[in-house]
Amino acid sequence: MGESALSAIFGMATPQFQFSDRPLHRSLIPPLENGDRLNSIEFERRYQAMPGVKKAELVEGVVYMASPLRFEPHAEPYGDLIGWLWSYKIATAGVRLGDNPTVRLDLDNEPQPDAVLLIDAQVGGQSYLGEEGYIEGAPELVAEVAASSASIDLGDKKRAYRRNGVQEYLVWQVFDQRIDWFSLQNGEYVVLPPDAEGVIRSQVFPGLWLNHTALLQGQMAQVLTTLQQGLNSNEYRSFGQRLQGNRKD
Repeated sequence: MGESALSAIFGMATPQFQFSDRPLHRSLIPPLENGDRLNSIEFERRYQAMPGVKKAELVEGVVYMASPLRFEPHAEPYGDLIGWLWSYKIATAGVRLGDNPTVRLDLDNEPQPDAVLLIDAQVGGQSYLGEEGYIEGAPELVAEVAASSASIDLGDKKRAYRRNGVQEYLVWQVFDQRIDWFSLQNGEYVVLPPDAEGVIRSQVFPGLWLNHTALLQGQMAQVLTTLQQGLNSNEYRSFGQRLQGNRKD
């Protein structure tokens, strides 16, 4: 039956069908969602397909998406923490500071901590920058401001950092007005206690001294005064000399 016969029967023009050259099935990358269980390869594939997302983490195989950040519970204390670490970094050749970097720890863990302080690989550091610019391995020190995420930062994330060899882990629990600074000793995290003057001293970064009471109270001038005392110490000078002696040509 020809086209004219069909037109006569139905009283209308025969519809003309056009077919697209596009394949019927397109491969779409699923979005990241809180609670997704992924390995680091699939996590990165989805993360890279979502340029509008600024912070997502993979912790023990589970995806965590950042919520909007309030000023006082996170942004302000985070700024103070970075200021303290930055002051140490600029005084110490061979030490590098990162703000929210992606850290490739293992197949199930790719966190994006608030801050990392690391020893450059050229002077003996235990982590390095891979070809794609991500940190590979465990930085010497990781710091987190834990407002609403304290259970994550002190639970699965802490275990992942410990297992992968992060030497020191500092957690500022804003709502609890508490700072815990953990040191990896014999495969376990031990809290570094403050001395009689309320100062906590890093075991990995000599001279990195923290007046934790002053930091909790927002007294940054006192925080930096205490840090300067650490930078004037003999242990700090020896550390700087050791780093330069390790430098690879």
